[in-house]
Amino acid sequence: MNKRGRWAEHPELLRERSREGVIKAMTLESLEMGSKVIYNRCLPGGPWQRLLPGIILLHNNTPTERERALAALLYASPTSMITGIEACRLYGFRVPASSGNNLHMLVPHHLKVLSSEFVTIERTRRLPEPWSRDGLPLAPPVRATTDAVRRLRKAEPIEQLLIEAVQRGRCSPAALAMELDRGTKKGTAIPRRLLSEWADLRSIAEARAKTVARDLPVLPSHWNTEVYDANGSYVGCPDAWWDDIALAWEIDSVEFHFYRDGYARTLKRNTRYAAAGITVVQTLPSRLKDDPKGVLTELLAAYRAAAGRPRPAVAIARKAA
Repeated sequence: MNKRGRWAEHPELLRERSREGVIKAMTLESLEMGSKVIYNRCLPGGPWQRLLPGIILLHNNTPTERERALAALLYASPTSMITGIEACRLYGFRVPASSGNNLHMLVPHHLKVLSSEFVTIERTRRLPEPWSRDGLPLAPPVRATTDAVRRLRKAEPIEQLLIEAVQRGRCSPAALAMELDRGTKKGTAIPRRLLSEWADLRSIAEARAKTVARDLPVLPSHWNTEVYDANGSYVGCPDAWWDDIALAWEIDSVEFHFYRDGYARTLKRNTRYAAAGITVVQTLPSRLKDDPKGVLTELLAAYRAAAGRPRPAVAIARKAA
């Protein structure tokens, strides 16, 4: 068969007109390649493959995540952007393993683009200004996260993704809740509940701590209450506090806190606890999820030890009536 068209005379044009090997069929046709030639090259065993309607990948190996993303962007529209789970992954968030591999795309509401295969299209009147990561337009972290959690159905992966957004994406719980209020209410019950529970907590790790503490025979009497020694000097503000025996529980790590506090601050705090005679349990946030039984065992042992010694002369701050 005789080669015809500019693409045959200048095969380098195929790569030049593509985005890293991902190209529209109409672009191939503009290089004088017939639709039958395109079709034949995408047949099983051929040198190319069809990724989406009208979108061709110029090799027949398994497409990479980036190639899939480029294909979705070419398919959706020049003004589209990636949101949801894939955007969160590209921001560096640890995404739930069960979240699937569909690409969620935002497009202007007036465009009549339909979802297809691995691409879910959402037409929106609230199209944000995209953020760029590695040359890919993404919905801002707050929008990407809320778009993702709306489509998750279980509390644990929703909690995991919200924590990632707060800690790695620096999205405040208030900003996430506000974005949920702006969009559709479908799928927002669980993330709304979690965000409301976190509103009064200094760190999201304490949300998991409260869940673990429910299995204790004696629940903490206070959360985030200030403790003072016999002279009225400030000692600390433990995450959880058993006032009857002066037992403090601290969730200690930079892993879940908004900003990285210095190690020296933790040492000074623990020195104040020791000087005041307070028993303190320190727990890494990751253990609340990975080893809750071990955490409970440590808390029970500390509770028995604290209950077996005279209570030190410390007091919590009393709220005004």
